[in-house]
Amino acid sequence: MRPTEKQDGAMSFWDHLDVLRGSLLKIAAVTLACGAAVFCFKEEVFAVLLAPQDPDFVTYRLLERVSGWFGGGATEDFSIPLINTGLAEQLMIHLKVSVYAGFLVSSPYTLYLLFHFISPALYENERRYSSRVVVSGYAMFVAGVLASYFVLFPLTFRFLGTYQVSPDVENMITLQSYMGTFLMMNLAMGIVFELPVVCWLLGKLGILTAEFMRRFRRHAVVVILVAAALITPTTDMFTMLIVALPIWLLYEASILIVRRTGKAREEAEAEEA
Repeated sequence: MRPTEKQDGAMSFWDHLDVLRGSLLKIAAVTLACGAAVFCFKEEVFAVLLAPQDPDFVTYRLLERVSGWFGGGATEDFSIPLINTGLAEQLMIHLKVSVYAGFLVSSPYTLYLLFHFISPALYENERRYSSRVVVSGYAMFVAGVLASYFVLFPLTFRFLGTYQVSPDVENMITLQSYMGTFLMMNLAMGIVFELPVVCWLLGKLGILTAEFMRRFRRHAVVVILVAAALITPTTDMFTMLIVALPIWLLYEASILIVRRTGKAREEAEAEEA
């Protein structure tokens, strides 16, 4: 019998490999199609990506309004022009952004195909938990990207772009530096926001407990500060603290999630006993 033939209705290893290859080809095709579509809308895409450079960006206006509520004056406007120093850099950045955006736009379809591939091997309860992890994980990743876009990156850009050691030294930010910091912070914060989902899954499996997380809270703070220093492409304390604060809040929220998950698991085990 050939390896690709099915026995008793079950798929062989080669059948699974063919299905996986087909899924990967579909993912690659959809990602490239989305990237090509993003590439064609250059003006609209970069209007969004370069929006934090504008002093009228929603985050700056909101901070000015909040400052007014507490009796503060109007925040000082700023102007930070971007420059390009390489002959082909703008084209390369356009291509890189198109690939990143294409991957992000096609990610729901990618997750659907991957989950559709592994779901037949899961039990009903495992399939239910897996679907929750996939949906919540994607939602938290998007939340992390939005938090970076609307809060972390604008504050970092404004602080570092206007900081001067002397009025005689003018800041000239390159487009490469801007986009590199922008993409790195968005991607890193999207991954960091997966912390509650990972903790929930480990708590559901009984691997992680709220007591353990509380006991090692101080150690976690040190790890968070180190992670924030690695995430931020700059070396200033201000940016590191801005990144570390939401990670610490996510850690505290994860403790509550794990505690609630642990109580639910104990109650379920008690009912079964």
